[in-house]
Amino acid sequence: MVIHAYPEDYLHSAQRIMGDMLDYASDSYELDPDDFFQMFLISDVAYQFQTGNPSYVAGKTGCELVKEVIRQSGLNLPDLPEEMYLDKSPEYWAGHALAFYQWYTGKTFQRIYKAVSVRDILNMYPAYHEMEIMQFVSAMDEKLADYYKETNLKRLRQYAGLSQSELAELSKVPLRQIQLFEQRQRKINHTKAVTVLMLARALGCRCEDLLEI
Repeated sequence: MVIHAYPEDYLHSAQRIMGDMLDYASDSYELDPDDFFQMFLISDVAYQFQTGNPSYVAGKTGCELVKEVIRQSGLNLPDLPEEMYLDKSPEYWAGHALAFYQWYTGKTFQRIYKAVSVRDILNMYPAYHEMEIMQFVSAMDEKLADYYKETNLKRLRQYAGLSQSELAELSKVPLRQIQLFEQRQRKINHTKAVTVLMLARALGCRCEDLLEI
């Protein structure tokens, strides 16, 4: 059910660009990773990146994104030479992994950052930087699930005053499937579109309101 914002062909480029962005912001401008990422979030750059604007996920360099974020923030910082380091730092890995997670899950950077800061991701570096990326994804999923205690499905079902059984009857979606969605043992973002549509119709909401984005 997850619709990726841009083709997988762009993914490696997007990961490299975001890795270079955090690396350059940290090493050249000596900005705290979380301070910079908060600037990134309130800039237009985060939106353009997560929605898959080709100029941002493939056309620009990480250094160019840093300078655009700084410019939009209104900070008066020097225009430093662009540099992409051969020795990949923990900041580079954090950006590289974060770009994958955002693309894979379809969650916004804002939603991810609310639950897991860049510093939190950097603390994962010793354990995860040599692991397969899906192990990082699983660890991030656990962190977000711990922060966002209730799924959108459960919240909207309770708001509608329905029990799980009543929602199952109205939507024609099996009760066990609803339970698995609400317990996060099955990802609603990865289920069939028709299932989400049936639940949305029963709850009187939009399909996207049920997704964990």
